[in-house]
Amino acid sequence: MTEKVVVIYSGGMDSFTVLNRALKDGKEVYALSFDYGQRHVKELECASEVCKQLNVPHKIIDISAINELLAGSSLTDDIEIPEGHYEEESMKSTVVPNRNMILLSLAVGYAVSVGAAQVYYGAHSGDHAIYPDCRPEFVMKMNDVCQIANYEPVEIFSPYLEVSKTAILTDGIAMGLDYSKTWTCYNGREKACGKCGACQERLEAFADNNATDPLAYED
Repeated sequence: MTEKVVVIYSGGMDSFTVLNRALKDGKEVYALSFDYGQRHVKELECASEVCKQLNVPHKIIDISAINELLAGSSLTDDIEIPEGHYEEESMKSTVVPNRNMILLSLAVGYAVSVGAAQVYYGAHSGDHAIYPDCRPEFVMKMNDVCQIANYEPVEIFSPYLEVSKTAILTDGIAMGLDYSKTWTCYNGREKACGKCGACQERLEAFADNNATDPLAYED
């Protein structure tokens, strides 16, 4: 019997690769996306279109009401999006308090309801410096909790936890993935800005792979 898994799918390039990795691994995938009040929904639109094309069951859950509790992030509040590389101190303004713990908890609940054994989650080493909830110790502790939180244990599985965005893209290119079906930019304009940390890390990954990013950029 094919093993069921839930994939947390934002519509960005990392989760797009994770989704396809799960499919390549032979899993029966249930994709789960969240509207948590982020600045734009372009990623969610990409996620919806990809799941239709792949015939993958997909839910987009509106949890935007949590922003009454989670203030202070430039991804959800009226705070200017910082420009520059992720390593810079200013990028910490993009942290949404406790976001991934909340999303993982909801995904685990969904996994129990559909009989899935795993939740696939796209954390990677490039996020470790800025985002505490993408670090291996967080993922391991969450996995421990999710083994005992329900009668049915659910594994938190992060296939790219110890590798960079460059390596994620390398795997995606090897799978023949089309990254024009993703959106990474923190801004939701017609073209990607090319200046925010998300864009810069994405462009670096394509450069490291001697590949051309299919997205259109403002600069």
